[in-house]
Amino acid sequence: GTVVGTAVYMSPEQARGLEVDARTDIFSLGVLIYEMVAGRLPFEGSNTNEIMASILSDKESQPLARYAREVPAELERIVDKALRKQREQRYQTTKDLLLDVQSLKQQLDFDAKLERSIPPEASGAQVTVSGASSTAHGQAAQTTSVGEALKNRTKHPKRSLIIALSVLIVAIASLTYFFYFARPARAIDSIVVLPLVNASNDPNTEYLSDGISEALINSLTELQQLRVIARTTAFRYKNKEVDPQTVGRELNVRAVLMGRVRQTGETLNIQVDLVDATTGAQLWGQEYERKVSDLLAVKQTIAREVTERLRLRLSGDDERRLVKRETTNAEAYQFYLRGRYFWNKRSAEGINKAIDEFQRAIDRDPNYALGYVGLADCYLLLEEYAAVLPSETLPKARAAADHALQIDDSLAEAHTSSASIFQNQWRWVEAEEEFKRAISLNPNYPTAHHWFSFYFRIKGQFDDEMREIKRAQELDPLSPAIGVNVAFVYLLKNDPSSAIEQCQRIIELNPNFPGVHGFLGFAYLKQRRHQEATSEFQKAVELSGRASGYLNSLGYCYAVTGRRSDALHILKELEEMYARHEAIGQNLAGVYAALGEKDRAFAWLEKGFEHRSGELPYITTDFDFENLRSDPRYADLVRRMGLQP
Repeated sequence: GTVVGTAVYMSPEQARGLEVDARTDIFSLGVLIYEMVAGRLPFEGSNTNEIMASILSDKESQPLARYAREVPAELERIVDKALRKQREQRYQTTKDLLLDVQSLKQQLDFDAKLERSIPPEASGAQVTVSGASSTAHGQAAQTTSVGEALKNRTKHPKRSLIIALSVLIVAIASLTYFFYFARPARAIDSIVVLPLVNASNDPNTEYLSDGISEALINSLTELQQLRVIARTTAFRYKNKEVDPQTVGRELNVRAVLMGRVRQTGETLNIQVDLVDATTGAQLWGQEYERKVSDLLAVKQTIAREVTERLRLRLSGDDERRLVKRETTNAEAYQFYLRGRYFWNKRSAEGINKAIDEFQRAIDRDPNYALGYVGLADCYLLLEEYAAVLPSETLPKARAAADHALQIDDSLAEAHTSSASIFQNQWRWVEAEEEFKRAISLNPNYPTAHHWFSFYFRIKGQFDDEMREIKRAQELDPLSPAIGVNVAFVYLLKNDPSSAIEQCQRIIELNPNFPGVHGFLGFAYLKQRRHQEATSEFQKAVELSGRASGYLNSLGYCYAVTGRRSDALHILKELEEMYARHEAIGQNLAGVYAALGEKDRAFAWLEKGFEHRSGELPYITTDFDFENLRSDPRYADLVRRMGLQP
């Protein structure tokens, strides 16, 4: 933590805005000691900018002896070590610094005993200095008197120097104490909640271990002073042996919450541990033996305990935010957790199961706002994952989101779902308002930033899109879905090499995520690496179980690389899928457009328009429609969706 906000006391890493630690404070303390002894700063300049430049340069400080000739060599060594620009070369802990300071003081005490009489002016110095340790901010003005005492040596220079230095060491020791022990402990401002281990080894109870973890993430995300790693990233560590310090380093967080859940009949055993990611020390641990029906109360207790151990000061409003989203019905809560478990599978089957679970949750508790948000999210994804007509799904999604907002207008999730539904209904003004409202209610909710980036993509505002998707990625760094959308913006900005780099990072962690292979295929096409592109598109089709969106991209690739008969084969397969409601008109239009058959492409796009497809507005940026954009029919279609061509 930083100690003194003033630029003159800043360490190089603090001035660069890097992560700070105890060694940062040691540097600030070194500046203070230097100033006390020399009566001037180690890094000087006529203004703040010049001082900062001096701190950031490679030049070390001037030796103390240059300004205070009779300073002991040992004190000069101590100060020099505290002021090293590279923190690896500094004292690594305050304890080491204090030990050196104390042994120097003992040496001075011993010397002082040899002196018999104390000159009166030295005791004056003592009074002035002792005031220096009373506050960390008044030091600069008050402590220069030590320097004065060192300079104004009169009849007994040796004795005067020892006394002044002895007093100086006391001041340093008490300042060190103030800096490190008297200050209130710094709150821990970042955490990852790792998925709790399902110790029952029963797949049917997986929703409990996953659900409690996700519910804790969502509750803690409500606290704006805490950076909480999002679910997708946290769940990358599922079923892995993890070391909290390694996780802390990888995700740049200061605390890790981990644990296990075991269900035996109607009894739940939940063990949780909160670990300091920097030191590996346990901050708190607790075991709960409860009935399954007490699940919600246990989750709330854990959230409250965690915020206390992180030393977060919560206002009454924060306390309410931690629990405001909940139902009071234990059964409804279990159905909700099961619904999210299936929804997160992102498959047609999973979404349909999730609809049943969310419906049961709101049957048990008709005032459960999050249950309605869950339903809205399911209906929202049905067109993309199950090719269900939007005319069938969007009215249901809209009704569910509106119901959630009637119950609780302050739920960021409800406004995010509502915004996305407006976007799929081509109601652009309302969509933007709702996204902004969601983000103002909870700036730490990654889905709001993720989905808002799509709005900007459709509008062709790529800088705004990049800002939102990057913010989503900060909150959810390992999410493959967010990562591929970062890659897509690089492609839209005509930077295929950055897109490829981004995709390769995702593949290291998620080699089986079909989306990343699809985006990588487009990046290779941009670089005319046709063979590699084809192989990536084929991989995406295979990994997705031949889903229509990936077949569409492979067909496009065949068409633009001259493999016309292969492209026609894909079209035949897509037509059969369309008849079975497993594909949308756009999937076929993209391949026809790439083959140069514009009339057919527009005929398929018109089908999408008739159904008011929520996917249709993406033709403004999808690569498969590039050669339609000069056609007046394209401009007309875009205008009819309420967008500027």
